[in-house]
Amino acid sequence: MHVQEWLETVPAVAVYALVGVVIGLESLGIPLPGEIILVSSALLASQHGDIDPVVLGASATAGAIIGDSIGYAIGRKGGRPLLAWLGGKFPKHFSEGHIATAERSFEKWGMWAVFFGRFVALLRIFAGPLAGVLRMPYWKFLIANVLGGIVWAGGTTAVIYYVGIVAESWLKRFSWLGLVAAVLVGLTSMLVLKRKAKKAGQNLEAAEPQVP
Repeated sequence: MHVQEWLETVPAVAVYALVGVVIGLESLGIPLPGEIILVSSALLASQHGDIDPVVLGASATAGAIIGDSIGYAIGRKGGRPLLAWLGGKFPKHFSEGHIATAERSFEKWGMWAVFFGRFVALLRIFAGPLAGVLRMPYWKFLIANVLGGIVWAGGTTAVIYYVGIVAESWLKRFSWLGLVAAVLVGLTSMLVLKRKAKKAGQNLEAAEPQVP
């Protein structure tokens, strides 16, 4: 059963709780499909009036902030042995290569890695525990955590909700054929722009003087 089809059978309060818990556990460091659950719930809210998008976004934001904070506390107390233990339990996500990549991001960007890490699946799992392991000052972590949680959870909910409303109105007005045509036009435009950008980049590299 598809995630959205399953969510349609669940009461609104349970959807809020599910979104908050799954995102919280993912932010804590457990590899779960938090973003998929959030996107599916926001689409469901756009089609069913029982689910309030504001409450949904607030639940997702709370789960993200609380989960990251707990992950930070666990990482600060557990240290590097915690990362080794997680690598044994979840080798696909907590491999040495992934940990090294996340560490380089933290060393280069600091608290911005926590903020922007919310938008990247791998860093979303790492951000809280790794910030604690690396002893990032809590006030820096808290600011980046709160802002990142609000922008990511609230922004994702709002965008997907309004996209769902627009898509539904398009379906009513133009049917599936019109929607498919619009998607094809959009994809074609994106591919053309991508190819032009790639060609321009190659021309720019060719025009640069060779350095001995």
